[in-house]
Amino acid sequence: MTQAPQITVDRLGRLRAHIVTTEGPEGPKGPPRQVVVLLHGFGASGDDLLALAEWIDVPGTAWVFPEAPMELGGLYGDARAWWMIDLARLDRDIARGAHSDRSEEQPEGLPEARAAVLELLDAVRARFGVPDDRVVLGGFSQGAMLALDVILHTDRAFAGALLLSGTLISRAAWAPRMAARAGLRALQSHGSRDALLSFRAAETLRDLLAAAGWRLDWIPFEGAHEIPPPLLEEVATFLDELAG
Repeated sequence: MTQAPQITVDRLGRLRAHIVTTEGPEGPKGPPRQVVVLLHGFGASGDDLLALAEWIDVPGTAWVFPEAPMELGGLYGDARAWWMIDLARLDRDIARGAHSDRSEEQPEGLPEARAAVLELLDAVRARFGVPDDRVVLGGFSQGAMLALDVILHTDRAFAGALLLSGTLISRAAWAPRMAARAGLRALQSHGSRDALLSFRAAETLRDLLAAAGWRLDWIPFEGAHEIPPPLLEEVATFLDELAG
């Protein structure tokens, strides 16, 4: 029988998360080959990236999609955030067709968000019975920034990193820590027409990671702030290689 995905919603540490596992007709057969933890972007709902588990078919992979703790509410509906951003500044950037340099900024709320994700990772290890080096951590946009920040602020092992349309922030804190992760597999993608986060800043981040010895797959694409279908094939190949 074909294995079917099972979707549950549970609390892992202090965060609520959508969890996708694949079970056979008689239930789960031991730990998954790998667990992929993906953090959504600013202004998205907690299940925003959930469809990726269906579109990216890598056998033996469990998926965890945490919900950011900050509820934006109001006109944003069910939207959430890992930390608040300056929306007026973002609107000004879009209006003038340019990007502000965020590379030296450490957002208020970043340490708290990092701590929440680290708690979640402890809970993932306990729930799935997998070692840290079978966990892939990543995200989209703000979630990609947070994922990289977490990786750089802990010495726990990771199978790899997925950095989808993120950007360089906290350079003074990040850059000195990158070499300690030399050899880590990572996939970084960015659209050349991204109106929200600079493609040039993504290239700078790419260069810093490569110079620090990361095993980086750089996937630029002709597009905006998005995850286009061709990128899904690249991500599937990347995850399949990590799973061994």
